[in-house]
Amino acid sequence: QVQVAESGGGLVQAGGSLRLSCAASGRTLSGYSMGWFRQAPGKEREFVAAMSGCGEVIRYADSVKGRSIISRDNAKTTVHLQMNSLKPEDTAVYYCAAGSFYGVSSLSSNYAYWGQGTQVTVSA
Repeated sequence: QVQVAESGGGLVQAGGSLRLSCAASGRTLSGYSMGWFRQAPGKEREFVAAMSGCGEVIRYADSVKGRSIISRDNAKTTVHLQMNSLKPEDTAVYYCAAGSFYGVSSLSSNYAYWGQGTQVTVSA
């Protein structure tokens, strides 16, 4: 069983960048499909980005496509989400999730392991 924890959130001005990290404990993230989700106040949790266990398949939500990059480190213990050209509407708590399935998924129900979230606030 893997545990994940997010870091890297913070307050940034519109147009700025942040790099979120998702660190594993208990075991590596090798073989796990990884996803990033976010939840803004008063809204449902929504998909942001996902990477397959092999790292070869990646999917982004339309809202972040072209502005975000999901990646893994070589030791497969950390997954990153680089977010550029941030907008106030990107403000949310960002969650990392891991799942034991093939491919990628934008469905939160497919992911069994979740972190506690990290707050991202983008000021206008």
